[in-house]
Order: sequence, then C-alpha cells, then structure tokens
Amino acid sequence: MSAAEAVSAPLGRLVRTPLAVCGAGLLALLAAAAVAGPFLRPYDHIGQDAGATLVPPSGDHWLGTSRLGEDLFAQCVRGLQKSLVVGVSVAVLSTLLAAAVGLTAGYVGRLVDRALMWGVDMMLILPSFLLVAVLSPVLQQRSWLWMVLVLALTQWMLTARVIRARAVSLRGREFVRAAQYAGGPTGWILRRHLLPHLVPLLVIDCTLHVGAAVLAEAGLSYFGFGIQPPDVSLGSLVAAGSGSALTYPWVFLAPVGFLVATVTAVGLLGEALRRVLDEGDTDGE
Repeated sequence: MSAAEAVSAPLGRLVRTPLAVCGAGLLALLAAAAVAGPFLRPYDHIGQDAGATLVPPSGDHWLGTSRLGEDLFAQCVRGLQKSLVVGVSVAVLSTLLAAAVGLTAGYVGRLVDRALMWGVDMMLILPSFLLVAVLSPVLQQRSWLWMVLVLALTQWMLTARVIRARAVSLRGREFVRAAQYAGGPTGWILRRHLLPHLVPLLVIDCTLHVGAAVLAEAGLSYFGFGIQPPDVSLGSLVAAGSGSALTYPWVFLAPVGFLVATVTAVGLLGEALRRVLDEGDTDGE
C-alpha cells in the first residue's frame, strides 16, 4: 500500500464531514488573514501613534489601539503569523521525531526497543512545560527557532509510544515478512511497508500538535519566555493586554479571540480526522 492509497480513502470521507469543513474553513480564513492582513491596512505591528492611544475599535483602527498607540489589528495579524509558524514547525518536527523513534523501536525490537523506550520514559517523567520554562531564559536572547526546537523535543514521546505499538503489530504481517525474506533493507521496509499504514495517524498527530504548540508558545510568551519584543505573538499580546482587560477590554479580547479561533480550528480539524480514521478502522474490520 502506498502513502497515496493510505490517504485517499480517509480524505474522501473527510471532505464530507461537517466538523472537518468547519475546522478547515476557519483555519483557511485565519491563514488568509495572516498572509493578506498586512496589506489591508497602512499600519504595521511596531508603528506607534501617540495621538491615538487606547482608542476603541473604529473605522480607522478596526480592533482599536494599544496603550502605546499600536494598531491592534496589525499586531494580532503579526502575532497570528508568528504563532502559526511556531505551531506548524513544532508539530512537523515532533511528528517526524516520533515517527523515527517509534518505527525504529517497534520494528527492530530487542535492545534497540528497550533503549529507545527507556529514553522515552525518562522524557515523560520530566514536566515538559517546566523543562521549557527552565531552558527558555537561556535561549531568551537567541532566535525563536531555538524555542521551536525545545518545544518539539518535549511533545513527541506519547506519539512515539503509539507508533511503536502499531509498528510491533505490523512487523508480523505477511507482507512485511515477505519483504524480509526477499532481503529488503530495514530502511526500505520501514518506508515502503510500515510508514504508509501510519500516514493517517501521523497526519492526525501533526494536526493536533499544532494546537498544542500554539498554546505552549502562548503560555511561554505570556510569562515572558517566548517571542521577544519588538516582535509579537498572540501569547505576548494577551500578556500585554491582560492588565487592561477590564478598563480597555479590546486590548485583551482581540488577541484572545485570534488565539481561541486558531486553537478551535485546529481542534475541530484534528477531531474530524480522528473520527474518520476510527470509521476506517471499523470498516476494515
């Protein structure tokens, strides 16, 4: 079975699922806003207007302005861009790492399996958010790409265990044994015979990890460990507006709205993918 065959059937059911359509539609709107938003208004996320501080939403400033006169729409669009880039990057890296470790441990087995799973268990013992918070001050003055790497290294372990269990069940199948008897190398067997069966699972995991990574980045930025000024993310904007949530609510509600919409869209799409995969497994039985 090729990767295209493994994806085509679930994809057909997915496009007929209202949950998936809602999630994908909302995510597409957010992505379009992140790409086209800077061209819709004459303001940027760092521009300040001393004569328009804490102005409520209006025709000139769609979402109002902050305490330093920055346009909130421009800031939220920039924060959305950064949060989406961080979320997708973390999700892809963590899923690739989980697939590599899980497939290798499940297929090779024996000492390799025990060594890799011991490492996974050790990583699971450590509180991931605390580990990231401890490392973040060290990386605070470095590129945000280091934060992406640290977040990715703390989100792959549970997925690796799931993939490992699936690989163990697949390595005893006839088509895998036939490839072994034919003298196929381990890497080729993993890519050609095991990986296609895991494509739907990996797609679901990657989708759900986007939402988790966006929230993790928002949490770190809220406490000052994530994206650093003058750049912004949705988390740093929420932190900046939290002190004015009652007196100037638009400063707080605008980035919160974008953050909630992003996580909701990814969650709806991930849940739809999970249901489609479960239906496929039921039909296969």
